[in-house]
Amino acid sequence: MYQIIGSFKSYLSVLGYSIGTQRMLPACIRDFLEYGQYSSIGEIRPADINMFYEWLHERPLKRGEGALSEMMISHYVYALKVFFSWQLETGGVTINPVSMLKFKSPGRGYREALTVAEIQTLFTAAATCREHAMLHLFYSCGLRRSEAVRLRLSDLHFRQRLLYVRSGKGDRRRVIPLMDRVAASLEQYVLQERGKARYMGTAFMLNSMGRAMRGDSYANLLKSLVRKAGMRKEISPHYLRHSIATHLLQRGMSMEYVRDFLGHKCLESTQIYARPGSHQLQAL
Repeated sequence: MYQIIGSFKSYLSVLGYSIGTQRMLPACIRDFLEYGQYSSIGEIRPADINMFYEWLHERPLKRGEGALSEMMISHYVYALKVFFSWQLETGGVTINPVSMLKFKSPGRGYREALTVAEIQTLFTAAATCREHAMLHLFYSCGLRRSEAVRLRLSDLHFRQRLLYVRSGKGDRRRVIPLMDRVAASLEQYVLQERGKARYMGTAFMLNSMGRAMRGDSYANLLKSLVRKAGMRKEISPHYLRHSIATHLLQRGMSMEYVRDFLGHKCLESTQIYARPGSHQLQAL
């Protein structure tokens, strides 16, 4: 069974899933297989998955008190769907047991986007080229954190005012046009700060030690900037991406344009992230 989990992780890597997803989905499948103690994948039936699903609602947290959230349970369901679709494709099963089941959709907590004034407050508080560049990557360019981590210096073409996302979610690629001020700010970071680092690898953004920025490095840099700006909010890089989507829609951009800008596969995903007004949805 552990060999199957390793192969599943390799499959997710080939498809271009983020590092976090490559860890989370196999961990969910490992919990499922350990729960059922199955001798083979082929013996698993829809009833077994239903029993596991019901158990998840009762299972205590491994750390601390309380039970799993609806969103965490939905991650388990998603992991099972991806896993058994893969097993069906590779001949591990002849019938996908998950395809016969229906699960309750989790309630979605909604966080209001930052206002334009709050975004301006962050940019005003940014004192270094690196802080400005970070804000532009997540807000002005709408990148996911994993996309920023993978961004290379060669992916930016300042003369053409273009940023290339080579491996977005689901291995989808896209090209993001840069406004003049955004391109100028990103180029200024390269010329004034990045060029001074001892480590000159391929990564676009470098941390204070001159090494490639990781996901937690971006989160910590943003958290420090939020404190410096005197804002009493928990703001993540994804929160900035969510905010630019909302602001673009409020400015009259079409849902299709925002979908392509964010790198979403379908409009439903854009609706969830951007929360447009009813008049915008009626125009679709």
